Order: sequence, then C-alpha cells, then structure tokens
Amino acid sequence: MGFFLTILTLVVALGFTWRYLGSYMAAVFDGRVHFLGFIERPIYRMLGTSPEQEQTWKRYAGALIIFSAVSIAFTYVILRIQGSLPLNPQNQGNVGSALSFNTSVSFVTNTNWQNYGGETTMSYFSQIGALTVQQFVSPAVGIAVAIAMVRGFARRNSATIGNFWVDITRCLFYILLPIAFIAGIIFVGDGAVQTLAGTITFHDALNGVIQTIPRGPIGFMEAIKQLGTNGGGFLDQNSATPFENPTGLTNFLSIFLLLCIPFALTYTFGKMVGSVRHGATLLAAMVILFGVWVGFTANAEHQNNPAVAAAHVYSPVGNMEGKEVRFGDTTTALFGVSSTMTSTGSADASYDSFTPIGGLGLMSGMMLGEIAPGGTGSGLYTMLVYAIIAVFIGGLMIGRTPEYLGKKIQAREIKLAGLAALVMPITVLIVTAVAVSLAVGRAGPENLGPHGFSEILYGLTSQGNNNGSAFGGLTGNTPFYNIIGGIDMLLGRFAIMIPVLAIGGSLAAKNVVPESLGTFRTDNGMFVGLVIGVILIIGGLTFFPAISLGPIVEQLSHLRFF
Repeated sequence: MGFFLTILTLVVALGFTWRYLGSYMAAVFDGRVHFLGFIERPIYRMLGTSPEQEQTWKRYAGALIIFSAVSIAFTYVILRIQGSLPLNPQNQGNVGSALSFNTSVSFVTNTNWQNYGGETTMSYFSQIGALTVQQFVSPAVGIAVAIAMVRGFARRNSATIGNFWVDITRCLFYILLPIAFIAGIIFVGDGAVQTLAGTITFHDALNGVIQTIPRGPIGFMEAIKQLGTNGGGFLDQNSATPFENPTGLTNFLSIFLLLCIPFALTYTFGKMVGSVRHGATLLAAMVILFGVWVGFTANAEHQNNPAVAAAHVYSPVGNMEGKEVRFGDTTTALFGVSSTMTSTGSADASYDSFTPIGGLGLMSGMMLGEIAPGGTGSGLYTMLVYAIIAVFIGGLMIGRTPEYLGKKIQAREIKLAGLAALVMPITVLIVTAVAVSLAVGRAGPENLGPHGFSEILYGLTSQGNNNGSAFGGLTGNTPFYNIIGGIDMLLGRFAIMIPVLAIGGSLAAKNVVPESLGTFRTDNGMFVGLVIGVILIIGGLTFFPAISLGPIVEQLSHLRFF
C-alpha cells in the first residue's frame, strides 16, 4: 500500500510541476522573466554579449564546445592541485592524472560517474569549487541545447536559435539555483549533514575499534545532485547513506527532483511551439515507457533473488539484499528506474545486488537513450530526435513528405537525427567489445561469467548515456577504464548535442507548411505508439545481443535450481 501511495503522490506532484514549472521555464527562455536583471546584465557585459545578439547553430555549438572544454580544464586543474588548496581538513592529496581526466569529463558531461570514494579522495574545495559547480552548469548546458532545438521548430525563416550564454545564465539563476536552494534547506532540515568541519573519530566500546565518520557540505550538494540529474554524491555510498538521504521524505524528494524538470520540459516545448497538445504527446510516450519499466523492475525486485533462493533462503518482502530497510524493495526499484531513465545515476541501494531481471530493468532503461523522461534537457532533445525519425517513417507510410509541427523533415534532418540516435549505441557496443577483448578490461569486474559481463556492459552503457550509475562490482579506477570511460562520456554527450543543434538550425531556417487533409497527425495516440515503437526498435534490437549475454543468461542459468 505504501508503494502505491508513493506512486500516487508522485504523479500528483509531477502533474502540478509539469503544468506550472513547464510554463515558467517557457517564460524564462522567451525572456518574459527578468526580475534578476541586475544579475544578468553584468554577466552579459562581462561576456560581451546580450539577449539581442543571437547565434547561428554553428556559433551556438562553438560556444558550447569552448565553454565545456574550459570547464573540463578548470576541473582537471583543481583536482590535480587540491592538496595545495584550502578547505582540505583531511589533507587529501592531489588526484592522479587519469582519474582527474575521467572525473572532470564526467561532471562536465552531466554523467557524474565516480571512480573514487568522495570522502576518501576529494577535498572540500574540490567538492564545492569544482564538482558542485559543474553540477549546476552541466544541466544548464543540456537544457540550453534542448531549448535551442525547440526554437528550431518554433521559428520561421530564422538564421539563429538563441544565445548560448544567455540561455545558460537564465537557466542557472531563474531555475536551478532557486529550486536547489529550497530543496537543500529541506534536505538539511531533515537530517542531511551540512558542515565544513572535518571527520569525527570515536572509540566504539562494543568492539574496541576506532571509527572515523566522514562529514562535509553534503546536504546542499544533494539537492543539485538530484535536480540537475547529476547523481554524483559527496559520499561513496551515495543516497544509500543517511548522511545524504536520511528519511523517507528525502528519498521521495530525491525521486521528485530528478523527474520534475525532464517531465516539465515537455510542457515548455508545447508552450514555445504553440501547441501544448504536442508537448502532451511526448509526455505520454515518456510516461508509458517509464511506467512499464517501473512495473517490471519493481515486480522483479519483489521476488526472491534466484541465487539466494537456491540456497533455500526465502524472504517474505522480496529481494532485500543490498537494499535499505528504510525504503524497501519496490520503492528502491522506483528510485533506481527514476535514476537510470533520467541521466542521474544516483542510488539508494547496491544495484549489483538487484535480481538479474531487476538489473536488466535499470540497464535497459539507459539503453533506450534515457528518454523516459531522460536528463535535464537531454531527455527532451533525444525524444525529439526519435519523434523526427517516427515522423519520417509515418510520412513514408502515407506517401507524403514528412512534416513535424509544420516543418518539412527532409534528407538533412533525417541524416542528422539518425546520427544522433545511433552514436550512443555504436559507441557503447564498441567500447564494451574493446573492454571484454583486453586483459585489462576483463580484470575490472569482480564477478566471472554473465554477471561480470553485465558489470562491464552496465558501466560503459552508463557512461555512454551520461548516467553515472554503476552495478558496483566494476573496478573502474584503472588507467584503462578511466581513459576509455572518459572517451565514452565525451562521445555520449557532444556527438549527440552537435547534430541536435544542427537540426535546430536547419528547422529554424524553414517556413511552416500549412496542414492539409493528408498531413500525418503528430499529436494523437497513434503517433505516441509510433514513437515508442521506434524507441524500442533502436534501443531494444541494437542492444539485445549484448543483454542476452549478460542479465538474460544469468537469469536463465538460475532456472536449473527450481
């Protein structure tokens, strides 16, 4: 009953934010919200730009690449010299070059993959001045790219798609900072740790050992970790520890925060293109996929783990291995699906301890491209890429030039959409093949057989989709995995963003074609089904041979025990 009440409350809360947060974000990016103009204007003067100085898609993409490259270099330098910087009460040393590369790429690409234990590796300065900064900036970049693409549908005969610097500034000050501040107060008020004091040490009289407990500025980092669909926690155990996620309220708030902006952006899309119905169509596709994945993953985790049951150990409350008793099996599955079907990657349990089918639910949600609802910005623009492909297929079926929101989808757009849709699965499958072919790659997983393969596949799928979650059994802090993972993350982020911006620029330059009796409808249930079918075919069939070697084989191998 508790699980269904949680679902109902979540649906109501997300429905409210879909309408009102979505409308507010549309007003922000249309320039109708400017109560912080006294902050905006000095930033624009410093950058030498203004809202009136709009950019072509190439200049927009160039600004994005330059900004991201500088962000990677800035983060890398801080990690390399953190031992000489202030706010280091634990006297943490400098981070190695390979790990610094992986971590800086990870946080700038909104992945937040962590090949380190935060409390044992990073100084407070690194956590606050580098990593948390990127947890604000990277989702702002993703949202800006989505908005630029939306402008491509909304504008007519336009050579520009907005101004990158203006978009990320408005996103930071009007959306991310205010919401994260309020959420941070709730986290800290409910018990999340927030202090600049160092670790605390005490003597455990029960067993006579000295125990060291890490502390730090955790609570407010937790807020943007979830809101920005980042996922990188201050502590190694992430949201499974009560220092980050102390109560059922903060667990629910975490789920809400990581879903609210990606879902609300579909309403923003509808408002900006002048058709909320089209936004609701994309929302329907997201909700259906999300609901199905929550259902079968929660059902899988509500069963006994087949490997544990083989030892004649049975649980009346499902698979609780590696889970917090505070949250239970089904709510943990909801958290896991919410995290992996966005680009968040945070965890309130050990995903390595999920059942094979439960782990498949988490892994396959990423393999779909993280579009249900996806990350902040990345979910919307990836869904629009699939919508363009679906429109193209639908147009062929009725013998007409494909159109979406009055814009003709021609050869240039479908080539770019195909590239954006396929770059992730191609990258993930190639780097996975490299990892399992080399001894240094096979040395990473802690388990042998199909589960060991799943650990490699999951880790590289997570990084290629800019998710950041892990099964937990892969030893990633090696030169091989740090470097190949960094390349995986860079391609998974920017090799999709650039084609998306090119699509936006191409569409913005076009005029609107009036609807006719033969126009293929893109705002009804049939189109929802077509989009879902395209997503399942590209994500499902592309990865099916790989997952057959991992979680499916593992699940089938346990059947001999029954």
